[in-house]
Amino acid sequence: MNVAIIGTGYVGLTTGVCLAYIGHSVLCLDTDLSKIEALQAGKIPIYEPHLEDLLAEAQRNLRFTTSYSEAIPDADVVFIAVGTPPTASGSPNLEYLSQAAQSIGEHLAGEFTVIVNKSTVPIGSGNWVGAIVRRALEQRQGRKANGAFGIASNPEFLREGVAIGDSLYPDRIVIGSDEERALEILYTLYRPVLDQTFPAPVFVPRPEDKGAVPLVSTDLASAELIKYAANAFLALKISFINEIGQLAERVGADIREVARGIGLDSRIGSRFLSAGIGWGGSCFGKDTAALVATASEYGLKMPIVEAAREVNCRQRDHVIEKLLQELKILKGRTIALLGLAFKPNTDDLRESPAVEIAQKLMVRGARVKAHDPIAMDRFQREHCHLGVELCPTVEATVEECDAVVLVTEWTEYREVDWEALAPAMRSPVILDGRLILDGDKLSRAGFRYIGIN
Repeated sequence: MNVAIIGTGYVGLTTGVCLAYIGHSVLCLDTDLSKIEALQAGKIPIYEPHLEDLLAEAQRNLRFTTSYSEAIPDADVVFIAVGTPPTASGSPNLEYLSQAAQSIGEHLAGEFTVIVNKSTVPIGSGNWVGAIVRRALEQRQGRKANGAFGIASNPEFLREGVAIGDSLYPDRIVIGSDEERALEILYTLYRPVLDQTFPAPVFVPRPEDKGAVPLVSTDLASAELIKYAANAFLALKISFINEIGQLAERVGADIREVARGIGLDSRIGSRFLSAGIGWGGSCFGKDTAALVATASEYGLKMPIVEAAREVNCRQRDHVIEKLLQELKILKGRTIALLGLAFKPNTDDLRESPAVEIAQKLMVRGARVKAHDPIAMDRFQREHCHLGVELCPTVEATVEECDAVVLVTEWTEYREVDWEALAPAMRSPVILDGRLILDGDKLSRAGFRYIGIN
């Protein structure tokens, strides 16, 4: 099939490369010329493990452009994967979505085109996009839009850092449309993934127990709500274990053992039950805020989702409280942050706990040093105004510091020779914000180990 993808961020680019890899002809469009030129040269503008390798494998089926007139007329399927950043009210900013829909409508030329919302958009956005496309097509081309296109929702469930595996070997594929023809075309598009008939790339092998992928084929509104409900539930699990962690600290329980004990219950599951600083990234914060905002439009409240957001915000303050308990005064202290990205194996800083913690520390007069294996260049571009001192190594970061806060659970930080680092610190205090380090071992190495419960 001929596929056009509007937007080359994490979702659009990963989707385009994976669809090209399994055999479709894909044309990715972005209005950022420098990004398109980089992609045409085989350079990935984001950090995602093995995405550049897969791009090289798929390049025979993959092209990049800034032109709607090149991308849209021959496409059987058009994915809209543009950014929908949150507004001050919590509702997503749909400006880029509106612009994309308008441009698609102005350039439609095929017999029937499926237009797919891949971006996470409010419930009802499919109907709204359809109205924009229809109006643009009729005004620009002077013809009726009847039967020219169908609108669908195909929410993504990608985790940054393992996005290729999530695309090629997903837990499920969700497609939603009120038009049967659109659903049939999307089923055909995803058939190689559903049946797992494509050859697996050697650098992201197929899981041994991977069978056929379940397909959820539903109406438009249900597909849109599935995405929000899934992210809200995962955010709830993280906030729940963090709230239990507060109680565990008071009663002297080990929150890691508590999480293990409840996670072995098959009705609960162990994933997303890791206590710590809390969630960040582009999805959970934005999507929970959008869910609350959407509910309010219908006169409903979402107290459980709102509580999850409040608990997550408190975890950042809990870091500051822990440091104050240990150091008494933060003004004039030097604090090291290990990890800047919101999670390992990405350079994404959106709603990163490290950024918020750095801001809170500096407001209190602390000097902040930081290290990240991947995200420091992006941090320098996006947050240089904060005045955080970026260091090339963990050793340089912790030198002469009063405390270290482990913020992102990079594998490298588990393997640090902490015993050798203790003498270099002004006071060897470590706050394990992800509960991944061996507290007993660190204590023997001379550290004052503090877990974040």
